[in-house]
Amino acid sequence: MNLRVLLIDDHTLFRVGLEGLLESRGIEVVASVGDGSNCIQLVTELKPDIVLLDMRMPKLNGLGVLEQLKHHNSELPVVMLTTSNDESDLVESLRAGAQGYLLKDMEPDELVLALRDIVNGKTVVAPDLAPILARAVSGQSESSAVTHANPFSHLTPRETEILALLAEGQSNKAIARNLGISDGTVKLHVKAILRKLGVHSRVEAAVMAVEQGIPKSPVIKGQAS
Repeated sequence: MNLRVLLIDDHTLFRVGLEGLLESRGIEVVASVGDGSNCIQLVTELKPDIVLLDMRMPKLNGLGVLEQLKHHNSELPVVMLTTSNDESDLVESLRAGAQGYLLKDMEPDELVLALRDIVNGKTVVAPDLAPILARAVSGQSESSAVTHANPFSHLTPRETEILALLAEGQSNKAIARNLGISDGTVKLHVKAILRKLGVHSRVEAAVMAVEQGIPKSPVIKGQAS
């Protein structure tokens, strides 16, 4: 698969170096720009498969650009590529719709693998940040535990099935295929899951499911592959 990337980062040397690294690994950089002021125009004209976006930028910061991009095209994968390991940056990015949060010091080949996973529907967070995300999620789930000892107790059987598949990193399309339902139905169930768990992103829900050991549904186990 020929991956087409739009790169937005205000550091010219980093941008040029990353462009070379990606292209040497068979990834096409359709544009490489220093700010997100014309991001919508670039996405409309160039139709990238994925956007790589810096967090700290002058004029409009990464979160502002992310919000514009997701408002324009909610299905376009946007990945934050940053030096920031700040919990609030991570959580806010995922809440705003980022499908990945990666660090600039990662190995080039790991970055390429992460980008391909993200385009295939997975949400990827830098491994070093997993404990930070887990703390953020568990902090929210602890507050809800005052009311509900089991945070999954209000999920329907179908929602429980879908959450288990979310925890495996499956996309809406993959879940729809596995369960024999439409993409739109999956989206409605995911919204209900997030509301009932008191979280704001698929990643937070998935981390909660993994941490608290949500059981796999017998219906899922019994389905033919």
